[in-house]
Amino acid sequence: MNNSAQNSYSSALETVRNLKAKYGSTWNSISPESAARMATQNRFKTGLDIAKYTAAIMRKDMAEYDADTANYTQSLGCWHGFVAQQKMISVKKHNKTTSKRYLYLSGWMVAALRSEFGPLPDQSMHEKTAVPSLIAEIYDFLRQADAIELNDLFRRLENGEDVQDQIDNFETHVVPIIADIDAGFGNEEATYLLAKKMIQAGACAIQIENQVSDAKQCGHQDGKVTVPHEDFIAKLNAVRYAFLELGVEEGVIVARTDSEGAGLTQKLPVSQEPGDLASQYLDFVECEEVSIDEVSNNEVLFKRDGKLVRPVRLPNGLYKFRDGTNIDRVVLDCVTSLQNGADLLWIETPTPHVGQIAAMVNRVKEVVPNAKLVYNNSPSFNWTLNFRTQVYDAMLAAGEDVSAYDKANLMDVQYDGTELSNRADEKIRTFQVDGSREAGIFHHLITLPTYHTTALHMNDLTEGYFGEEGMLAYVRGVQRQEIRKGVSCVRHQRMAGSDLGDDHKTFFSGDNALKAGGSKNTSNQFEASSKEVETV
Repeated sequence: MNNSAQNSYSSALETVRNLKAKYGSTWNSISPESAARMATQNRFKTGLDIAKYTAAIMRKDMAEYDADTANYTQSLGCWHGFVAQQKMISVKKHNKTTSKRYLYLSGWMVAALRSEFGPLPDQSMHEKTAVPSLIAEIYDFLRQADAIELNDLFRRLENGEDVQDQIDNFETHVVPIIADIDAGFGNEEATYLLAKKMIQAGACAIQIENQVSDAKQCGHQDGKVTVPHEDFIAKLNAVRYAFLELGVEEGVIVARTDSEGAGLTQKLPVSQEPGDLASQYLDFVECEEVSIDEVSNNEVLFKRDGKLVRPVRLPNGLYKFRDGTNIDRVVLDCVTSLQNGADLLWIETPTPHVGQIAAMVNRVKEVVPNAKLVYNNSPSFNWTLNFRTQVYDAMLAAGEDVSAYDKANLMDVQYDGTELSNRADEKIRTFQVDGSREAGIFHHLITLPTYHTTALHMNDLTEGYFGEEGMLAYVRGVQRQEIRKGVSCVRHQRMAGSDLGDDHKTFFSGDNALKAGGSKNTSNQFEASSKEVETV
């Protein structure tokens, strides 16, 4: 936001000057300029400040997408504050702005990487408090990125450089976060309580799914059990009430449906009148026609189309949906959620196929014209295989020669660089643009990218470092790349706040300050190499 830093500085400067005048000589050692600088470097005082600020950004972005689908937004999932911080630093460096870039908090990664129980599957077994704790941690790191970059700018200003415009128009690293609350971790009261903690930590957008909370499964695994619409609407209401209670009036709710891959329900709702939501839900349940003589004691029966039917019940007590009803259930879920307080949709799909996603979304748009998706560009998909298969099928349908390709083996490295492979890679490259234009996708995210990049980079470094390359594996593969590419944490002491702390010590202690940034600090070795890319 333009001029926010300058406005904050001027306001803080005036406030401290007035306080000095009020309290007299007891405040003689307090510098209004230093205090104003510190206040400017910490623009957001609370998580609620962040939630209100970022909710307004999301609402603005949603309106801009409605006007032009080229205005889609993106995010990457982050499992630690440092990962989120480095992502947003890189976004600012490469794109010169954080506009349309968000953060995503994945329940999968919280379970796998942040639980005190150790690594867990994505089944809502981790501590619910781990979710708001991670949100708070992420924003602590983003606010520190602001403080470090602004501190550098103030230092340069004091040294005579003309950086006033950069200070006046400083763009924060704080961006919206879409935070996964899974299925709400219990009943609607539990959902409300957790949503409040997440919002207080800074979340402006909460994603909630329509699975049974105590039987929750990852959206890309089997065994998913959905809840009736009435139960899900209660949780949408719980989240909205949490936003309103805390004054985040523009808070965003993302309603996820797992019905595409879910074939089970735990609960049969009570229909109050023909055609109501409960009745529509029950119509999807698989039943078998029976006579009263065939029915055992304590069995559940329906009347359907004038006939007596018995819902198919598994030994575990769950009920089955009729085969082939999944897409109809998805559409009804989406329409119902949007008509009952949700702002955005999330549809879990079996493959990343723009045409298949569009077919569902267009049916929703027949009822709710401005329906929009948050879409998971998931690492659970084999993107290479999926798109090579799509291209193979398209080539075959167009009458092109595909005799050089074995459809059962399209992942083989021998096809890298072929016409089919190049076409598939181009479709992957344009997937987000195509999906936003054709399938109503407002926000594209990758849930688990930093989980996979961490594993990949450790694999590569370990192979060399513990092999013949030794220390060269680190220097050539990591540090030299950091220097060449201007990665901020090559000077890791500064990134951890050492320079910022030195300046604070000077404010507090004056000439008595014991500072870390002297001539014997080995981080000075990176000064010359980082001059051209001096950015947080």
